[in-house]
Amino acid sequence: MAQVAAASARASSSSSAASPSSATRPKFVSTSSTIPLANACADIAGRVDSYLATTPASESADIAELRQRTKERVRESLRVISEALRRYSIDELAISFNGGKDCLVMLVLLLGSLHYHSSQFPPQRIHTVYVHSLNAFPEVDAFVNDCATLYSLDLIRLATPMKAAFQKFLDAKPHIEAIMVGTRRTDPNGADLTYFDETDHGWPKFTRVHPVIDWHYAEVWHFLRELDIKYCILYDLGYTSLGGTTDTHPNPALLMESGLDSTGEQSFKPAYVLTDDDKERWGRNA
Repeated sequence: MAQVAAASARASSSSSAASPSSATRPKFVSTSSTIPLANACADIAGRVDSYLATTPASESADIAELRQRTKERVRESLRVISEALRRYSIDELAISFNGGKDCLVMLVLLLGSLHYHSSQFPPQRIHTVYVHSLNAFPEVDAFVNDCATLYSLDLIRLATPMKAAFQKFLDAKPHIEAIMVGTRRTDPNGADLTYFDETDHGWPKFTRVHPVIDWHYAEVWHFLRELDIKYCILYDLGYTSLGGTTDTHPNPALLMESGLDSTGEQSFKPAYVLTDDDKERWGRNA
């Protein structure tokens, strides 16, 4: 666990419904059990530290390069999170979590960081806002609920536009000064963001923290799979960017060569097979 601790210490010192058909959609079954947040943080910190310390003896040059890049992203994200915990108490800090892969990486790294800040910041639960579509996938809702149980998220669910949702969240929790979000630079409006940005004029006032802003798509999936982190089941059905049921489809770049499965339904490779950032949102309506 020394490498996670070291990263923390260094920072502190310095158009039709796109839902799968009922015949093909797997049923999401929650397997969560409530565990203390401190235990979850310790478990995640151990996984992160093991990942950072491990270099497989034999793997392809491409995977070795991906692993090295991802380790660099992890260390930088840990520094950003540690700086956020230096600036704000854990009661002044919240996360925006919608069950997607990017904010899942952010959550995992926050949990790992909290393990090393537990004496200074002993939270019981993590302030969390879940802003979702009126047409949210039931699989996404189920996964968010699962994470709330697994990781002690104090979850407020809001099915309103983002600006109004953040205002309602801050009205309910006026002590919040900063919100961590899982935006990446390849996302819409993400190109010019920094690690810490004040909200734009006309928005509710808080600091946006972007720990995973510089991550790439392949790095996100490499990290989640290497740490064996549970993710939303829709990603295994070819979805690569999650919105609502009316604007999100399996990514056509992942369509199986055969095209159809044994039931005659279209069949797609899992999201982690994709490697190109530019194709990530091919399953989202323009």
